[in-house]
Amino acid sequence: MSSTELPFVPPANVFPRVTPVGVEEGERLRSVELPGITLSVRTRPPAREGLPPALYVHGLGGSSRNWSALMQLLDGLVDGEAVDLPGFGDSPPPDDGDYSVTGHARAVIRFLDASGRGPVHLMGNSLGGAVSTRVAALRPDLVRTLALVSPALPELRVQRTAVPTGLLAVPGVTALFTRLTREWTAEQRVRGVMALCYGDPGRVTPEGFRNAVQEMERRLQLPYFWDAMSRSARGIVDAYTLGGQHGLWRQAARVLAPTLLIYGGRDQLVGFRMAQRAARAFRDSRLLTLPDAGHVAMMEYPETVATAFRELLLDTGELEAGSMTEPGAAAGAGGDGGVRTESVGAEAGRGASRAETAGRTSGARTGGGASGAGAVGGASGPEAGGGASSGAGAGG
Repeated sequence: MSSTELPFVPPANVFPRVTPVGVEEGERLRSVELPGITLSVRTRPPAREGLPPALYVHGLGGSSRNWSALMQLLDGLVDGEAVDLPGFGDSPPPDDGDYSVTGHARAVIRFLDASGRGPVHLMGNSLGGAVSTRVAALRPDLVRTLALVSPALPELRVQRTAVPTGLLAVPGVTALFTRLTREWTAEQRVRGVMALCYGDPGRVTPEGFRNAVQEMERRLQLPYFWDAMSRSARGIVDAYTLGGQHGLWRQAARVLAPTLLIYGGRDQLVGFRMAQRAARAFRDSRLLTLPDAGHVAMMEYPETVATAFRELLLDTGELEAGSMTEPGAAAGAGGDGGVRTESVGAEAGRGASRAETAGRTSGARTGGGASGAGAVGGASGPEAGGGASSGAGAGG
């Protein structure tokens, strides 16, 4: 090569080849190109035709695989899809670099509008819960029911264990954390995230842990991973400070869809005390409290969450009694997994009833691998992990 020739530099939008994203048996991944974004969508064929559509939205550091266990349990109730938000899972970063709650909500709305599947049963966890709340408030025509697992709604007194996650939003902290943890193994990082996100990390199966480690190794090869993490964390912090009609609590009050709220008593990232405030904020809500669950109840106790969702559909007339067996009944025998629910009864509020739903797990022991943070010992890291059902894959 002559001295006047410039070396070849790959285009900025060409990313290195990494290990393919894991899928569970019966699942498929497809890529959907939309204006300004490309989304990876995980699908599981429904048990029969004609079922209503559902969309699942993961949390910070998570992916569509967080919903695999629940998707399988609900495939006789809904035609489910789970989306990888821009910059997470197998979805590349958005063209405009907008990782705000509004930016993620815009991506979900664009996908629903383009698919023509709405209105859907919309489910969100943590960051995905905040995103889903905003979608339901802004576009009620797209949402049949809303189910939120530990939604990231503003808290005045944030738990001490959640502070490191919030610090990811501070400029320079991510780079510092990356340098300090350069020698950490993927196994160390995954154990740290599991300790942070699960009420009982012992519920994770060995295969689920191995899959989570593989997913962690894949993510750390992505050049945009930490940027997506820090910008999305900043988006949550910014959403907490918004007031007026754009405030998340104000938007929660505008949601018209019947809403199921699920909170874990051992959640280290979203305060359990916020459950009652949320039940009061959403005008047509039902509250399920799981004292032994952590931040990702749909991965720790998917059978219980599936049962609560089925009861939501029965309560709202979306499902006829006796139209199908209890969720998880085909999964095998099992106990309640240590789940305890407190019955608070029906309570009138804002012209609608709110009842805490009680459910028992009835299936195979379910665990999941958590990944995506680079945390260890719960000292720092993101809020969501990956899931695995009955020893299947994980993927945070």
